[in-house]
Amino acid sequence: MTSKQRIRLALALTTAGALSLALLSPAAAGADTVRPECPRGLACDWVPAAYQQTGDPADKDTYGNYDTADRPDSNAIKFIVLHDTEVDYETTLKIFQNPANQSSAHYVVRSADGHVTQMVKNKDVAWQAGNWYVNTHSIGIEQEGVAAEGAKWYTPEMYRSTARLVRHLAAKYDIPLDRQHILGHDGVPPTSAAGTQNMHWDPGPYWDWNRFMALLGKPTVPSAPRSSELVTVSADFSKNQQEFRDCEKGVDLPRQGSSAVPLRTGPSADSPLFSDPGLHPDGSPGTNCAADWGSKISATQQAVVADRAPGWTAIWWYGEKAWFPTPSGSRILSPTSGLVVRPKAGRPEVPVYGVAYPEKAEYPTDFVKPTVGSPLVYTIKEGQAFPGGGEAPTGYYYAPTIDASKPYDHTYFSGAQKYVTVQIGHRVGLVRAADVDVVRAGS
Repeated sequence: MTSKQRIRLALALTTAGALSLALLSPAAAGADTVRPECPRGLACDWVPAAYQQTGDPADKDTYGNYDTADRPDSNAIKFIVLHDTEVDYETTLKIFQNPANQSSAHYVVRSADGHVTQMVKNKDVAWQAGNWYVNTHSIGIEQEGVAAEGAKWYTPEMYRSTARLVRHLAAKYDIPLDRQHILGHDGVPPTSAAGTQNMHWDPGPYWDWNRFMALLGKPTVPSAPRSSELVTVSADFSKNQQEFRDCEKGVDLPRQGSSAVPLRTGPSADSPLFSDPGLHPDGSPGTNCAADWGSKISATQQAVVADRAPGWTAIWWYGEKAWFPTPSGSRILSPTSGLVVRPKAGRPEVPVYGVAYPEKAEYPTDFVKPTVGSPLVYTIKEGQAFPGGGEAPTGYYYAPTIDASKPYDHTYFSGAQKYVTVQIGHRVGLVRAADVDVVRAGS
């Protein structure tokens, strides 16, 4: 099995087939006495995820549930990804202890009391984000919960514990505390255009991002004049009452507080919902499905203003204008000072990527499978701008076997091409630094 196959992880394991696999106990998984990598005072224990072969002993590339590495020395850690488990805490631990599930996360946070269990060492690569590049440069945190029932599971204890853990990790690995680096799973880009529709949408519209970022010490407050083109969505969770649909189950979800603000194609409540071209390649309108991430922006996400109309604001979103209501006197938006990304002069369109891999010529000539990136369906067009600008590491971590038995096995290949992160829409993307200008807005 290839590394690309292995990254199809992220709790599609909640299907009946996955849960019917034999579940291993901590003792059977070989629990040891590793000290968890947690901040002082946080209730935290260590229960190791499985690192075992799953088939023929001679087949060294069929195994679970993570890859060993030597991060951050081997490859930098620049992102933290927040998930929800879609099953209870105990079941999650058992899933990660079964190598046949080929899925893991570095940490799991329990809903009832915020207890944290570390399952993969931070130096190693958990199979968690559905994007191999992001996996190799991130730490994944699973939170006990069901996205469509978010507020039922996302307790004050969970918010506090997750925030303490994220602050600790961000300080240790020099990760910026912003929404281009502190991602929900719904903010992780696909590795290719073809993979867009398979991406996950947790922790979903009921995770209170305003509350969480405030706990990180980064609350959304105005930091620029009202005329700033860069804005941060600051819709109040409890007042932002929304009605979404669990389209996977065919159930209308109750009207409730949400971090998500619906986006439309025009300045009218009758205009169709915005259609993410990667999620709706046939051009059909966006939907109010909770899983339709392209038709909504989340609180604490940033955007660049593209247009205004009475009571409405348009932002650049996946290369087009997306509108949402901003009634006079509302506090849905906060003017923000920060970096934005624009195409360099003379470039009518800039491609967006989901990975920052080396060029083919940068791999050794005898390396049998150089992996390079391909553009997503999104572009940044002349005259548009998007939040971002933070440098992203360029490299590919090759780890096809459990025992490093192939040539170049467990090697990080660095690339010379520089990339920067951009908030292209609900998900982040990567653009080549040579294609864009990074400038400060809102000063």
